[in-house]
Amino acid sequence: MSYIADFEKAVEIGRPPNIRTLFPNSRALLVSGKVIDRALLAKGGAMTIAANGRNHLIIRGVLQAAQRARAAVLIEIARSEGGASAYCPTNYWNIARQVDALCNELAITVPVAIHADHYGIKKAEDIPAAAIEIPTIFEAGITSIAIDASHMPDADNLLASIELSRYVPGWAGFETEVGEIKGKHGLSTTEEALFIVQGLNAHGVFPDWIALNNGTTHGIEASAQGIQVELTAAIHQALERYKVSGAQHGTSGNNSDRLRAIAAQTNSTKANVATALQMVSWGLEVNDYGNAVLDASGDFIKVPGEGVTEELWQAMRAYADSKGWKKGDYKSLNLVFENRIMGQPRAVRERMARRVEDFVHTLLVSVFNAADTARLGVEAILAAGSYDLGPKVGRIESPEEWTADKIRARAATITSDKGPAGDYDD
Repeated sequence: MSYIADFEKAVEIGRPPNIRTLFPNSRALLVSGKVIDRALLAKGGAMTIAANGRNHLIIRGVLQAAQRARAAVLIEIARSEGGASAYCPTNYWNIARQVDALCNELAITVPVAIHADHYGIKKAEDIPAAAIEIPTIFEAGITSIAIDASHMPDADNLLASIELSRYVPGWAGFETEVGEIKGKHGLSTTEEALFIVQGLNAHGVFPDWIALNNGTTHGIEASAQGIQVELTAAIHQALERYKVSGAQHGTSGNNSDRLRAIAAQTNSTKANVATALQMVSWGLEVNDYGNAVLDASGDFIKVPGEGVTEELWQAMRAYADSKGWKKGDYKSLNLVFENRIMGQPRAVRERMARRVEDFVHTLLVSVFNAADTARLGVEAILAAGSYDLGPKVGRIESPEEWTADKIRARAATITSDKGPAGDYDD
């Protein structure tokens, strides 16, 4: 049977209930994050992009790249970027609508998951509000979520994750995180990773991915530390029986060879890319690390004839200067300038999306080894006969050994270094 025939069948049976309700006549294959994970696992030695859609034209470019590469992908936004206090126009409640509309407009025929990245819980008092809000983002079309309570001590992280998992549909992709993303500080350990995965397993929660602090950072990478491949591989190997894939955060600042090594030598199937896509879309010069290149004065370098118009870029710079923003604060320009970006001539908007497309296509094909995974995602849906692929593993741990009291007692025996306090959100 042809791919298109299989794709049409997958659209019929593979879209989760929230997607079918929101988009009853859509021909877009918006799927659970589980589908994306299984597709990359089926290929082996491969991971795909979890592309941060900070502006509408980034989303367009990523989808065009995915179609060219025939790759299954995720489009995501984090709570800090697109939650209740958003600094991006893309948010938890409109991202699925944007992706669905673009998939239909562009005739995209690859599986796409809509991921709520870094749903951050920083203190126990955040949990009741999260219990109300999480269902609303699934009602709005989210199909995968990262519950990130890594800002808290290990026991609180696990207990918050257990509690909030109740509000995540069983069919949805689920990511957990151990170790806040702090670069070379507070590196994750095997003991910490096993603690959270085993505790979740005992409570019937079977995460598709785990994010580690494996030496990288969010945003503009200022150091050469980068991803520690051997540490990542060792932790993944220790988690093997729990069938948890790796989610690689903070890819900006890591060169192509290091990212190839993560894809080939670890169990990572998902790689978050955020800041690099923003810079590429605006037309700034970037290096192989995905970092914006700075001139001798420490300023961004705008490539003439690429990205936004020169006039708009000068307006963006002037606004940032008026606010006293540093380079890492330029991300907040997304919300302020989205309407002006979308009000540029069509040719300018197209070159912005095309620049993202070319950048992401190179990542998918030449770095992540994600090409031709769309078919594997479709095949996973057809094999399951459903939008719900189920967990990769069942319960291994005993719930009686993972009560709240025993969780706190276990956590007290863990030796780890969480690194310095501070704001490490992207």
